[in-house]
Parts: sequence; structure tokens; C-alpha cells
Amino acid sequence: MSSRAPLVLRADELAAAVEGALVSGRPDAVVAGFSIDSRRIMPGDLFVAILGKSFDGHAFTTEAVRKGASGMIISDSSAAPVGAEGDVKPIVIVVRNTIRALQLLGRHIRRASGVRVVAVTGSIGKTTTKEIIATLLALRYHVFRNTGNLNNHIGLPLSLLELRNLPDIAVVEFGMNHAGEIRTLLQIAEPEIRVWTNVAEAHLGFFESIDAIADAKAEVLENATSETDLIVNAADPRVMIRAAGFPGRVTTFGLEVEAVIGACGVRSLGLDGMEAMVRTPVGSGILRTPLLGPGNVANVLAAIAVAFRFQVPLGAMLTAVGALEPQPRRGKVVRLRDVTLVDDSYNSNPTALRLTLEAVGRESRGARRVAVLGEMLELGPSASALHAACGRAAVAAGFEFVIAVGGSPARALADATREAGLPASAVVTCATSTEAADVAQQHVRAGDLVLIKGSRGVGMDVVVDRLKTTLA
Repeated sequence: MSSRAPLVLRADELAAAVEGALVSGRPDAVVAGFSIDSRRIMPGDLFVAILGKSFDGHAFTTEAVRKGASGMIISDSSAAPVGAEGDVKPIVIVVRNTIRALQLLGRHIRRASGVRVVAVTGSIGKTTTKEIIATLLALRYHVFRNTGNLNNHIGLPLSLLELRNLPDIAVVEFGMNHAGEIRTLLQIAEPEIRVWTNVAEAHLGFFESIDAIADAKAEVLENATSETDLIVNAADPRVMIRAAGFPGRVTTFGLEVEAVIGACGVRSLGLDGMEAMVRTPVGSGILRTPLLGPGNVANVLAAIAVAFRFQVPLGAMLTAVGALEPQPRRGKVVRLRDVTLVDDSYNSNPTALRLTLEAVGRESRGARRVAVLGEMLELGPSASALHAACGRAAVAAGFEFVIAVGGSPARALADATREAGLPASAVVTCATSTEAADVAQQHVRAGDLVLIKGSRGVGMDVVVDRLKTTLA
């Protein structure tokens, strides 16, 4: 475990790192931390005035200094606060673009820290995989993981600023919905180990095909050397085709396929999780996890592949996997009064939804299976067809009552469930999650097993929270 003292970060060093000019403050002034939110400034923090779509951080520089900020990074020099004569001058670093400065700052601290970085990307399960990797590595190391899904051009560099505290390993995730985004994140984080879990229809509305999504995800392979590690899913042909010829060390994982870290005999335990036999170069063992569905077994294998590179013992990993808990709103099983709720309300895409329907449908307990399914966003012209396929999948998985939430794609899902055999009385469409919460509250009854899933923008957590309140 790391016991190194945190990095000492001087104003002149930071100004050089962000390609800016130090126009106020002592060059040897030390920065304690960083923030882009003036409401959360801690004494000694350097405030980075981000210009967003609906806000401008330059309007809050005076407030940041009043709350104890040591100074700021700004692109508008007129936003620098004017202090009284004799005051200790705050650090003021002027740059061309504060978002770019934040990215350069994150990369500078990442390089200065010497911390080994593991980066995870994929269409399904990035955050879960990141959390499992961090959990397994923490068996032997001091590990930093980025909070939640801070995985974009602002969230990632903010996360890397925490490496000033010098953990042994950092585990971060790369998100994207347009080509070029992962390339930018890669250039900021410069990970030694890259994990690519899968490719699916997520954000299909921004791409012409799933293959185009795969090409954008494949940016994670760029700028690699013979010393770079790549962990890839042997069961995903789009991933494997693009990983061919990778110049570094490649470790494959996968279910029921030939892989370095593989699993066979994968078996659903219903709402109790999954079981499989895991095979590795250092031995085999039984994997049991409370996480639902075969997709989560694959996520565990990816994490084992990473921890294997850091010599974490297999037995310790399998024990830790058995104690895993789902991330909030990502497949959490909630047992209420006479009702079992599967809260998977954080996000959704067609592949993830079909896998979840299948996993929950295998649970034999429960008098009736109910699905409250929010519209899946960013699917473009294919949205209605993809939703209809998921409606048919819900019926095939044994769901007997469906509430579809959203616009025309949600209505296509509902229509498909009727065409697949559900009676009209067992299918309800709702325009909003609030309306869906009302319907669910009226129709959910004792003994039901209820799955709630949908894109984040549809707000399916509203339905979850209503049922938790009324059925507790």
C-alpha cells in the first residue's frame, strides 16, 4: 500500500503545465486542491473557471476567493478579483481555454504522480467493471477510482487531479457518444492498461452503424507501445477484429470461448446472482457473484484479467467477487413489503435491456413479473425497431405486465408486447416517469417481481423511489 506524501504543486509549475501566464500571486505559492464549482471550494483550492453551455465560471471567481480559494485559472483576465493594497494576491493563471487547461492539468498531475492508470471503455457495464477492478486491486494496493461516471472531457481530468495524493493505481473509465472523444481522454490519462469490454447500440443515434461505434471505441487502442497492456473481450467479434495487431501485451477474457481468463458452465441463480467455473493461467475456481446476468460475469472476468497483471491471488479475488454489491441503480435488488424490486434505473440500451430481461426472467420466485421500461435515448432512426425487439424480449422472458414510458419508441415497445401475446389490459403506456410511478403504484401487487430500467434522461428513478416509499 502506498504511503507517499502528496505532491507539492507550485503556482509557476501549474502555469507552465496549462500553457498559461501567471499574472498574479507568488510563483512558489502552493495549491492544496482544485475545484470547478465555487459552491464546493475548500481553503487552498485553485478554482478553474469553466465556461459551459449554461454557465460561466468566471462569474464566480470573487466568491471562490472569498471562500478561501488560493487562486484561479481563467481565460478572461477581467474576471480576476481586485484585492485591497497589501492583501496576499491570489494566484491568477490566464489561459486561452479553461477546459483545455483542466485537461492539461489532469495530464500533468497524472505524469508527475507516476501512478499506474487502468482505463475502461465499452458500451455496457463500464462503471461496474471499473468498480470490480478497483475492488480486486484494493486487496493488495492503494487504489483510486473516479467517482460515479466522471468519464468525459471534464470529469476525467477532474478525477486525475486526485492523483496528487499518490495512490498505487488509478482505475478510470472512458465514456463517449461521438467519434474522437476517447482519443482525447486517452491523451489525457495515458493509461498503461486499457480494458475494452464490448460494443453495443448505445448512442447509435450519433453513428451510422454499430461498426461505427466500434471504430470510435477502438480509439482506445491508439498510441500504444510494446509495454502497453490491453484487456479485451474474446466473445465480441467487433472488439477482437479491431484489437488484431495491437503492439502491446493482450489478455483476453470471455464466457464459453477460448480466452486467457475464461468461464464455462455459466449458470443463473436468479436474483441471487450468477455462478461459473473460472479458468486462468494460474488455476481455476468457482466464481459466485450476487451481480445479475452473464454480462456481469464477463465484467468480473475483465477485472480478474486486470488484477492478474498485478499479481493479485486468484483465491482472494474469487472471495471478494462473492461479496460484491451492485452499484446504486445498476441492478440492485430491493426487497420491499411483499414485492421484490430490481432497480436498474440508471441507464439502458437495447443489448443491456435484453440481457437484464433474460436475467430477471430466470428468477422462479414471484407471483408475477412486471417490467417498467423507459425509452432508450440516442438510438436514431432505429429507435422504434430496437424498442419493439425489446418488447418481444420482455414477453419471451416471462414478463406478464409491462409499463412503457416515453414517446413513440416506447409505444413501439408496448405494441410489440401485445403482438407477442400480452393482453391489452396488461400493457400501459405513459408519457412521463411521474405518470408511470402513478400507474405502477396502482397496479403492482403483493408477490410481484418488478424490473425498472430506462435511459437516465427518462428519469426511471422516480418510479423506483415512489415504490420504495409506498411499499416499504
